Amino acid sequence: MNEAALIEKLAAFGLTRQEASIYLCLTANRELSGYEVSKLTGFSRSNVYNALASLVEKGAAYLLEGPTNKYTAVAAEEFCKNKIQHLQKLSEEIVREIPKTDEACEGYITISGHKHICDRIHTILDNVKYRVYLSMPVKYLEVFREDLQRLLENGKKVVLLLQEEVAFPGAIIYIREKEEDQVRLIADSAYVLTGDMTGSAADTCLYCGQPNFVKVFKDSMKNEIRLIELGQKE
Repeated sequence: MNEAALIEKLAAFGLTRQEASIYLCLTANRELSGYEVSKLTGFSRSNVYNALASLVEKGAAYLLEGPTNKYTAVAAEEFCKNKIQHLQKLSEEIVREIPKTDEACEGYITISGHKHICDRIHTILDNVKYRVYLSMPVKYLEVFREDLQRLLENGKKVVLLLQEEVAFPGAIIYIREKEEDQVRLIADSAYVLTGDMTGSAADTCLYCGQPNFVKVFKDSMKNEIRLIELGQKE
């Protein structure tokens, strides 16, 4: 078990790092008192009791009342499922209640960090109406396979410009000779995302719906496809 990695993942579910460490301690033992948790983790008893109370409040642990109160962990699957359901409900309420704008932004938006770039691509693909052109390093394509496959199943056009052949039934694939750690995406001839894709937090991309910029970018990708087609005929 990579405890440090698990603690980071549990933190994403609303636990502090100390609470996550104590939760892992509880999962490794059937039931423990606050004193026992303190001995096993090395945390002070006052911090342990505060964390245990918080874990109970957050739905990650149960209190077993008795002559000596003890605690047991809620199964990870149950805890995560409950948290996701709660967040889904909150998400629906936020989307329903938050003020809406009628028009999408057409300005130039900078997106920083590989994770945020991937999140933006997922969102773009989820809203494609007609077609998408996508160029990216092959090693990251699998992250978006489910999104792209869903588009194909719904009759949308998917064009991929890649550095090597991949199995992707239904997609139109062009093989590029030049290798680069970049992503380029055009959705419905209306939105463009382009920039670095190395897997680093330092990656940056430009996202834009400005018509003139989209047209120039679209023409550039079309020209690249024509050159690939001409090379295939020679």
